[in-house]
Amino acid sequence: MPRNVASYFFFVTPTGFGRTFTSLKILYITGYNILCIRSEIKMRTLLFPHSFEYNITMNKTTIGIAVVVLIIIAAALGLGAFKFNVAVNDSSIGIEIGASGPKDAIYIINDQAVTLKNGVAETEAAPGSASKITTKYFGNEVKHDLDGDGREDVAFLLTQEMGGSGTFFYVVAALNKVDGWVGSHATLLGDRIAPQTTNMGKGNILIVNYVERNPGESFAVRPSMGKSLYLLLDPQTMRFGEVVQNFEGEADPARMTLGMKTWNWISTTYNNDTQVKPRTVSKFTITFKNNGTFAATTDCNSVGGDYTTSGNKLTFGKMMSTMMYCDGSQESDFVKMLSEIQSFLFTSKGELVLNFKLDSGSMTLR
Repeated sequence: MPRNVASYFFFVTPTGFGRTFTSLKILYITGYNILCIRSEIKMRTLLFPHSFEYNITMNKTTIGIAVVVLIIIAAALGLGAFKFNVAVNDSSIGIEIGASGPKDAIYIINDQAVTLKNGVAETEAAPGSASKITTKYFGNEVKHDLDGDGREDVAFLLTQEMGGSGTFFYVVAALNKVDGWVGSHATLLGDRIAPQTTNMGKGNILIVNYVERNPGESFAVRPSMGKSLYLLLDPQTMRFGEVVQNFEGEADPARMTLGMKTWNWISTTYNNDTQVKPRTVSKFTITFKNNGTFAATTDCNSVGGDYTTSGNKLTFGKMMSTMMYCDGSQESDFVKMLSEIQSFLFTSKGELVLNFKLDSGSMTLR
């Protein structure tokens, strides 16, 4: 039985009717606990360390109605007992909520608990429906101590498909607690967006960079508008809040151009979460000239060539470099990355993101 689901069995026994008060005893059994509800308000341990007895005083009219209802239920089932399952998202009944890892934790998506197993969850779209809601781990992980307890937590993206053409992207976090991993509420990024990079900002601020469509554009149009979402997790509510940026001094992506500055290569992230960074950031630069040529520096040779743009499309061509040999140089990797570029976007952090063909990854320059 999943750790986040408890099975409850209720056995009902009326314990006598008095002039003023009556009692109703309910034996409440879980896989871990045995609980009883009787008269008087008190609590005591029964049989197992995590079991309790709850006593509640009820008047005759109330208990009479309750007994009739419960007898009808028992008769309908023919067993005098019934069973039901509920998702548990807290420890109020003594069931451990910590998961073995982020890909097996419980996340709240649109107010529904979703339990991943090896990064995947599949549930019915509606009771008895053949349509399924499939939730999957996407990636773009960032590891950071999000709640200040000294343990490394993680934030990443999930996708959810509901049987149609849409693919909804969410950002979630999983906290590494003493008793296991605990998932957060999910924050929606959008439908059929193009995720780029996810990284940590100042303090515990999570920055999610992605590309979406312009307002009114059809889903048949490739996303082209860069967006950065700044989020801060509240460890008490396990919800993200959006951090409103002080836009004084921040970059405006709509006003940024390729030729506005010399760009420094910061990192490259592939869609399998592999990340490559320059060993020396200042060595790798690109300068776009107004005549359609570019000049680049590396940790070894200088590189030059042509570039063409159309909207947010970008391609490099006719690349040439000087011929000096440098042992351990990252030059060949850098040049190969440029040859794979298909499009570009700017972020409000003042970054230039160069996207590879087939959505296989992206380069970030600043």
